[in-house]
Amino acid sequence: MNVLKIKKLKENAVIPKRATEGSAGMDLYACIDSSVVINPGDLVTIPTGIAIELPSGDFMANIYARSGLGIKHGICLSNGVGVVDSDYRGEVCVGLCNVSNKPYTIEPNERVAQMVIAPVSLMNVEEVSSLEDTVRGEGGFGSTGKK
Repeated sequence: MNVLKIKKLKENAVIPKRATEGSAGMDLYACIDSSVVINPGDLVTIPTGIAIELPSGDFMANIYARSGLGIKHGICLSNGVGVVDSDYRGEVCVGLCNVSNKPYTIEPNERVAQMVIAPVSLMNVEEVSSLEDTVRGEGGFGSTGKK
């Protein structure tokens, strides 16, 4: 069985954990000493106070928004999805943005994001002069219709 090693970088850091047995993600907690207000349109970086060690090269950690923060308060990840590579050993931080029209306050030890560990398929890259044709071809955004 693979092991995710977690190191506390700060005394008040909370080790990530899954909220329920069926949760895919582990909650990440704000490791801050005082409240942080995110005003509409603001971007902030929230430290978690932890560093992680993933099994080398085979896994990555994806950082996703918490659905309740996004749907109820408009608090999303500023980079869409965060990626923590297997060779990164620095502090895991969460970039948040406020897309609502109201300020939102992050409190110390509040759950601010979720971390999902996923396998990585590493491939060799080969430059080619042509690609195999498909039925879809170059049809992009919206090319398959609405229904």
